[in-house]
Amino acid sequence: MLTSAWYKSLWMGVFLMMVGCAAESRYGGNPYNTPIYPHDSSQKASAESPTSDGGTPSSPEPNPNNPQPPPVNPWEDPAVDNLSTFAIDVDTSSYTYTRAQLNAGRKPDAYAVRVEEFVNYFDYRYESPKDKPLLVHVDGAISPFNKENYVLRVGLQGRRLTEEERRPLHLTFLLDTSCSMTGPDRIGLVKKSLSVLLDQLRKGDSVAIATYAGRTTKLLEPTDATEKTRIKQIIDTLGTGGGTAMGSGMELAYEMASKAYVKGHENRVIVFSDGDANIGRVSYEEILKTIESYVAQGITMTTVGFGLGNYQDERMEQLANKGNGNSYYVDNEEQAVRVFRDKFISNMVTLARDVKVQVEFNKDYVARYRLIGYENRDIADKDFRNDKVDAGELGAGHTVTALYEVQLKQQEIQPLIQSQSPTPLITVRLRYKGPDATKDDPATEEVTPVPTLLLHRPFEMTPWTLRFATAVMGFAEILRSSPYAKGWTLTQAREIAKQAAQSNDPTHSELIELINKSIPLFP
Repeated sequence: MLTSAWYKSLWMGVFLMMVGCAAESRYGGNPYNTPIYPHDSSQKASAESPTSDGGTPSSPEPNPNNPQPPPVNPWEDPAVDNLSTFAIDVDTSSYTYTRAQLNAGRKPDAYAVRVEEFVNYFDYRYESPKDKPLLVHVDGAISPFNKENYVLRVGLQGRRLTEEERRPLHLTFLLDTSCSMTGPDRIGLVKKSLSVLLDQLRKGDSVAIATYAGRTTKLLEPTDATEKTRIKQIIDTLGTGGGTAMGSGMELAYEMASKAYVKGHENRVIVFSDGDANIGRVSYEEILKTIESYVAQGITMTTVGFGLGNYQDERMEQLANKGNGNSYYVDNEEQAVRVFRDKFISNMVTLARDVKVQVEFNKDYVARYRLIGYENRDIADKDFRNDKVDAGELGAGHTVTALYEVQLKQQEIQPLIQSQSPTPLITVRLRYKGPDATKDDPATEEVTPVPTLLLHRPFEMTPWTLRFATAVMGFAEILRSSPYAKGWTLTQAREIAKQAAQSNDPTHSELIELINKSIPLFP
């Protein structure tokens, strides 16, 4: 017969497990805010002490309890620096994470607002190239936020591929099944996302599955995607519990991806997680090094985030950047369909690697300029033609948009305007490699001049693509409290969006709703 003491002991154990899980969820899996160290205590001691060569050790782990607002690109004087160089970014997680916060009635975290990810969430339907991988689209106008300034848009469109044209996929799913992933908006959405993704795969594609919590598990060796029923049955059995050994999970996933690797195909690890990493044998810095070594072998990484409260946005974005992949955040079933069905080929099939953009401003006519966003994608000007320097990847059919705010020397440009001179105020250079290129392979370079008359025109007379992107940019700048957006208002951004919105695109009306939800939060 079971005694009352036994029942008390049982319920105490359950209570402690629940408290532990709640603490992990509340504090991002690391309640004491300590770095992730191996079990060997000497590693921790050495990490807190000067390095053997007398230097100060780096601290790469993002602080989940004290995230810092990102830097904001300043105004630049072309007489000092007339080149702006950056790697492209097609991530969209910042926008959908902010959307989830606004829909929950929360003021968005300024540190998680990345302007380029807001702008690149939307499809601008640029013309697709026919005989090359990428096509540059440049546009500009007088700024609606400040009539003395101009908005310059640099857009890239990747060539769209059909299902028949795409390469075979070899995907390794790394699933976080730790305690913090409990709930319908976490493990529940993971299962639904995987089901949508599996439905897009065909014969010749393969799937492998690994999980990590307190320990790692190999759930499925590389298996042909035609066995969808068996794969979905395995996914349906997933539960949650335990700590978060992300480092060990990464090692296992890449080992499995290496086994499935086929040269000339698409080889990718996809991480489904809230970004927690509270136990394990390796530090965050070592995780990033591991990812980097596999990228050199041709295995990329995509991160897909879930959950509010303890979501580690910065960590998930850094992992994807190191993995030469993309970062997404899934806040509902519609987003799962968007990422894994509607944009399946764009998000899974690489069209070009190491894509860099360099914009040259004519110092005789441009007074100053600033790149809006892309702060963590900066590349040294001298490295634009250094093809060993890593940059961003572009998927088939992906669209990339970057916006600049520009001030012109009005007295100097008037003769150009009156004579309708083709003299370029700005020159856009694009550099990229093919999908299977290595660091030693040469890149292709293209040049696009931007004449004065393209910028010097009323904002209202420009295509909807420029106007809508400008509205999205203004929204993001205000949400992140950019010092250069003082005097801009959410009402302005909303009205620009309304006038540019396309009635057949539900993401446009959704943006307007989100701006409306933001207005009371930013009085």
